Amino acid sequence: MPGPTDPAAAERRTPPSPRAPGTLRIGSIAGIDVLITSSWFIVALLISLTFAPRIEEVEPGLGFWKYVAGFVFAVVLYLSVLLHEASHAVTAQRLGYGVTSITLHFLGGMTEIDGASRRPRHEFWIAVVGPLTSLAVGGAAVGLWFLVPDGLVRLAIQGLAGANLVIGVLNLVPGLPLDGGRVLKALVWGASGNQHRATIVAGWGGRLAALALLAWPLVQEPLLGEPPTVLDIVLAFVIGLFLWTGATAAMAHARLRQRLPALVARPLARRTLTVPEDLPLAEAVRRAQEEQAGSIVTVALDGTPRGIVSEAAVTAMPDDRRPWVPVSAVTRAMEEGLTLPADVAGEDLILAISRRPAEEYLLVEADGRIYGVLSTADVDRAFRESAAG
Repeated sequence: MPGPTDPAAAERRTPPSPRAPGTLRIGSIAGIDVLITSSWFIVALLISLTFAPRIEEVEPGLGFWKYVAGFVFAVVLYLSVLLHEASHAVTAQRLGYGVTSITLHFLGGMTEIDGASRRPRHEFWIAVVGPLTSLAVGGAAVGLWFLVPDGLVRLAIQGLAGANLVIGVLNLVPGLPLDGGRVLKALVWGASGNQHRATIVAGWGGRLAALALLAWPLVQEPLLGEPPTVLDIVLAFVIGLFLWTGATAAMAHARLRQRLPALVARPLARRTLTVPEDLPLAEAVRRAQEEQAGSIVTVALDGTPRGIVSEAAVTAMPDDRRPWVPVSAVTRAMEEGLTLPADVAGEDLILAISRRPAEEYLLVEADGRIYGVLSTADVDRAFRESAAG
């Protein structure tokens, strides 16, 4: 099913992430990579095989080319899915969020937007624009339906109209991970002021939608007078399972984020000793122990931080070598992303760590003064304690 991931909390864009295994880049839209997964070729083949008999009815005698025509229809259909996802992506960009990629896969598409929405109205517009785009494409195709003569083109337009109208309507179902679930989340968030509670409500909507879909084959014959086919049962199971797992994951993520405000970098920081880069490691360790400092940072002559001494590297260094090794030998250079504001907390802290994974980070005050060093191990321990509490 088409639908975006949560939009970004970060104001500035993050570096592009490595492409996921099993994906192929086919281009870009507004600077956003467009990817397809290997599963797309499977669904394109299935569409081609399913559509071929109908093509044979409209244009008899095509032989093998009816499968080629079916594959072309699959491409056209997924171009409309791409348009759905591109509307999510462009809207997110215009609202100031970073977009990593658009991926087309077996069940439709996904727009990867960094992090979580900052406001309910952002969540609403980024979510609702996708289904509205699909409904617009479906409506336009219905209009063309009456203008095009009988033949393959009209058949493709009929399929495009039906598929997009179904995608648009289904994606407005008020349950996560569908776009309609994000619309519901935005409305509850705006009314209650509680984003996490809104996610839980929308997650339950997704679970109810999943149960309804899984039950559909049982009531299809009494309601429509037609028994479900094997394909009906398989599709109901696959899509129902997708909705259930997506809704459950969103609810778990909301509960996780409820605990994030308890994570504040400043009280977790280790007291820091600053030393010159050429100081022997043994002397640096001695001074740190004397001052009861839990971390060591090397600085230039003007006091500029140059690196964070790795606790693991110090532990691995034999005692008899420490007097002869400069502290810079066990120091990680200050690269981009390793310096964080001393007041960073909650989701901003987790996002900063996930963007630039490391064992230690340098915390600095607003005026540039060194406050201390934050260890990832300390953050993990604090999170586990807050979860247990």
